[in-house]
Amino acid sequence: QVQLQESGPGLVKPSQTLSLTCTVSGASIPTGYYYWSWIRQPPGKGLEWMGVISYSGSTYYSPSLKSRTSIARDTSKNQFTLQLVSVTPEDTAVYYCAGSKRLHLGATTMKLYDYWGQGTQVPVPS
Repeated sequence: QVQLQESGPGLVKPSQTLSLTCTVSGASIPTGYYYWSWIRQPPGKGLEWMGVISYSGSTYYSPSLKSRTSIARDTSKNQFTLQLVSVTPEDTAVYYCAGSKRLHLGATTMKLYDYWGQGTQVPVPS
């Protein structure tokens, strides 16, 4: 079965860069015909779609985060990554990686994604 696991630092200070890695098992990122997304949920708020990278390497980003966000893949390690620069306390959230068999731009409906990581909590202190 396909499994996803987020990893990264537990805390990021304001103005620094948030970097997370999603390790995929059970499917090949470059050849598995999946789309790999990053989604976050601030405390007390709903899900916010951040962006996606396709199996071919094409990327798409949320307009509100595009200027600060970069998603990439490392096919040798079967991983994809998230970088969010210049973070503020408003970026405090649980960050999820997710996989889907179809491309859904901006989707925050959980059922549209076939696979989810457990999520990783990233606080950005004031």
